[in-house]
Amino acid sequence: MADGALSPGVNLEAFSQAIAAIQALRSSVTRVFDCLKDGMRNKETLEGREKGFVAAFQDSLHSVSRDLGELERLSNLVGKPSENHPLHNSGLLSLDPVQDKTPLYSQLLQAYKWSNKLQYHAGLASGLLNQQSLKRSANQMGVSAKRRPKAQPTTLVLPPQYVDDVINRIDRMFPEMSIQLSRPNGTSAMLLVTLGKVLKVIVVMRSLFIDRTIVKGYNENVYTEDGKLDIWSKSNYQVFQKVTDHATTALLHYQLPQMPDVVVRSFMTWLRSYIKLFQAPCQRCGKFLQDGLPPTWRDFRTLEAFHDTCRQ
Repeated sequence: MADGALSPGVNLEAFSQAIAAIQALRSSVTRVFDCLKDGMRNKETLEGREKGFVAAFQDSLHSVSRDLGELERLSNLVGKPSENHPLHNSGLLSLDPVQDKTPLYSQLLQAYKWSNKLQYHAGLASGLLNQQSLKRSANQMGVSAKRRPKAQPTTLVLPPQYVDDVINRIDRMFPEMSIQLSRPNGTSAMLLVTLGKVLKVIVVMRSLFIDRTIVKGYNENVYTEDGKLDIWSKSNYQVFQKVTDHATTALLHYQLPQMPDVVVRSFMTWLRSYIKLFQAPCQRCGKFLQDGLPPTWRDFRTLEAFHDTCRQ
């Protein structure tokens, strides 16, 4: 049953008669127990008391049998409610003896109800949108090509000279950070960012869109045997592996497609906060080391240092 209403497959008249039959059956069973409780009374002789008790008891049992048969007949007429929710074996969850602590079955029923409502409203919305599709197409065809807004430039079509200017301005912003730009494979840029004597970062870019970052220690080798930047090997130290994971998270946080230069500058500002990777204590616990690691997380807004477990 959905929303507390009976299924259309249920015979309401037979259902009400079945309820009355249940009440009659309960009354008949009550009379049987009353007969057993009263026993042989109100008769002068023992034989009269026995006959009266047996007759009353048989009459009560016949009433119970009659009412039970009537209830079975009505139960066949009531019908079975249709199964609106294909719960399958999930119905066994209702047998959980700790239902008050883990109400999985009731929550599952509620989820099915919301799913059915969502499907129903989605069908209505789809029908309305299909009705309006021709109107939208007609309006768009009436607009001249001169009035159509020009497409905004994306980060993939920016000229290399513009990318070089942005990187050079960022390099001049942070004296303790040096940036080397190279293009070994055409127009895509690769940056080698050296932050003081703390770490080195390999940044792979497509125009001004950062694809990948690899953080390694200052004394680690960042080149392959043929002299190219190694963009696949991880750092040998766990601390810089953690910083690499956080840098990947920062790339997902700093997203502004309309202003890609701001995104790169914000990411470099966040990366510059690691200049005191081994000197800044955790802002939550106040310790320098936790599980042998310094605070490797930097808040995206305040740039404060936190341990990976303290930032939660």
